[in-house]
Amino acid sequence: MERIIKSMEDKYLQPSLELVEIVFAQWDTPEEGKVVRNLVEEIRSKEYYIPELEFIMVDETDEVIGYAMFSRFHIEGKYEEELLILTPVAVKTALQRQHISKEILEHGFEVAKTLGFKAILVEGDPRNYNPRGFQPSYKFGVEAGPNVHLPHPDCLMIKELEAGALEHISGLVDYSFYEALHEG
Repeated sequence: MERIIKSMEDKYLQPSLELVEIVFAQWDTPEEGKVVRNLVEEIRSKEYYIPELEFIMVDETDEVIGYAMFSRFHIEGKYEEELLILTPVAVKTALQRQHISKEILEHGFEVAKTLGFKAILVEGDPRNYNPRGFQPSYKFGVEAGPNVHLPHPDCLMIKELEAGALEHISGLVDYSFYEALHEG
């Protein structure tokens, strides 16, 4: 199967939203699928959005089979020019465990580095992200704030794109500036 990684193009905006919603609905609940879809739409509409860091993978029929978005992130109002958050990552359920997300993420790391970003934050399963070079963020002084509910502290991870980048980045992670993530 032919696979091509591309930065987002207009014709993929809607299909990528559908992929994200379906994957998260299948993995979790239909409600979670809608929340993650809304998060993507919200990030696209805000200053955090960087079109060159929203990636898709398509197959030979031009169907979107993989997706990842890196967007600007700040901790306590700082580091926005250096720090990205990786969310969400989605791969068509039937094609998971075929290195699709690995290829998209590795490509994304390279592009982010060329754009001058120094580190990437992600929340998720450490088994999926540790092999990509992510480490528990608390080891670097980046911790979940009081409104970030993690199943385990190791689920908030960070990756340096440049050696020593995390020596001056620290603080409490807070998602309150994302309306899609407000409960209730």
